[in-house]
Amino acid sequence: MKTENPATPFDVRAFAQAAGSRTAQDSLQKYERLAQEVSAPAPDLMVNWGIQGEARPVPGEAPEIWLHVQADTSLPLTCQRCLTPVEVPLAVDRSFRFVADEETAAALDDESEDDVLALDQEFDLANLIEDELLMEIPLVPRHDVCPVAVKLEVVDPDFEAALAEKPKPFAALAQLRKGGSD
Repeated sequence: MKTENPATPFDVRAFAQAAGSRTAQDSLQKYERLAQEVSAPAPDLMVNWGIQGEARPVPGEAPEIWLHVQADTSLPLTCQRCLTPVEVPLAVDRSFRFVADEETAAALDDESEDDVLALDQEFDLANLIEDELLMEIPLVPRHDVCPVAVKLEVVDPDFEAALAEKPKPFAALAQLRKGGSD
């Protein structure tokens, strides 16, 4: 597997016109925002990624520039049910159409099912890979079946006992009222 630094500026147009293809494996530490999501330091975690460029012919127009991105990793996150680590696999498999500028991208993105991005000579491939993996993280990571027993009670017996021992000022008032109405 060829190692490539996706953080360097990337010429999407040239890559697509050459029908380029790359695959690589990077340390999770290269993806700072993604690394912040893990529940414990994990220097040995890897992000696998691959890209394929394509210039699709359009009759009477310049070819459309496309980039197909695949990426995967597995992150140790915190289970929101039992609060222990849970291994969450993340996988991305998406195609992006590139257009001349942000204005065109915004207009086409609203009316099209395709993911449309603005073409930039200094495109940051690492940010795209990281953004896509970040969007794959579940809102509430959790085990299918937690490895420890999960306490699903909202009542804490110690709290209830302390509450019962606490003096109640209106109880004395209620006693006075009962005594006065006899």
